[in-house]
Amino acid sequence: MNHNTPISPRPLPRASRTPAAQRLATVAQLRAQGLTGTEVAARCAAGGDWQQLLPGVFLLRPGRPTSEDRLGAALLYARRDGAVPVQGPQPMITGLAALALHGFTAAPPLTALDRIDVLVPRSRRLRSTGWVRVVRAPETPEPVEVTGLPVAPVARAVADAVAELPDSEAVRRVLTEAVRGGHCEPGAVVRELNRARLLTRPHVVDAVDTLLAEGRSLSEERLYEMVRAFGLPDPLWNVDLRLPGGPHLGGVDAYWPDQAVAVELDTRAPREDDDARWSEYTRKREHLERLGITVVHLTPRKLRESAEQQATVVRTALMAASDRQPAAYVVVLPR
Repeated sequence: MNHNTPISPRPLPRASRTPAAQRLATVAQLRAQGLTGTEVAARCAAGGDWQQLLPGVFLLRPGRPTSEDRLGAALLYARRDGAVPVQGPQPMITGLAALALHGFTAAPPLTALDRIDVLVPRSRRLRSTGWVRVVRAPETPEPVEVTGLPVAPVARAVADAVAELPDSEAVRRVLTEAVRGGHCEPGAVVRELNRARLLTRPHVVDAVDTLLAEGRSLSEERLYEMVRAFGLPDPLWNVDLRLPGGPHLGGVDAYWPDQAVAVELDTRAPREDDDARWSEYTRKREHLERLGITVVHLTPRKLRESAEQQATVVRTALMAASDRQPAAYVVVLPR
């Protein structure tokens, strides 16, 4: 065999089956088909019909690599440990490239990215090289498949993208689209930012405050729509509850005074003091329930994914009011 002999590479592993996979091969795959290092080098020399994109990863055609080629090559590079395929959790696309694949308009198109981030377990000895940046994590999430590629979930991809965005406006655009675009809940994003230790950066904290405001506003809109769409009686919206002449009991997002039923949206940010906030919320709920007030706890995710089911939960609590002992009288004030 000489360097002019055409070859048809063996099919690549299942995890890399994309349209680009048939155009890409690792040095180990080429050697398995009988090619020597000299023959591969000759095919990649000036005027040759192959090109080396990354260490040990080759594009088996001439011309400019497509976005698919670059993504596939990045994954092939990250799946190797020297010349040996890695075992265990497989790498996935993350950062801005992942957001572009998820359809974010706040992320540059793939053709405009000069770097592709790949998420791998922290134990990997892999190094960043060329236009591939290796991102390590103690535990990698379960990837989602987008256009046949393993891609980090939105919340994780957002955190990895934010880590490299020094501009506060760019961070705010990414975070806002993640929530307003319905890609994920605010809590999931904040949790990943906290894990990545990004909440110490002032421009990230400012953007997170905007994100949480966006998330609460969106959740309130969904709660209003749930009440309207499923024919629930109109409650008193956003009120504070107090005992007559007594202490403040806390605010609720909706309250039906005749049935003594309250709805509270859980839009807490999962930060380091999350346990303390949860304990405070639990104490308030238990206090209200001791007074005979039923508290229905709704999360943004429940409202987004199962509004009808949540409306049924609220309706059931309203209907059950006649079977309960009368609740203590409370003063209802706007907040």
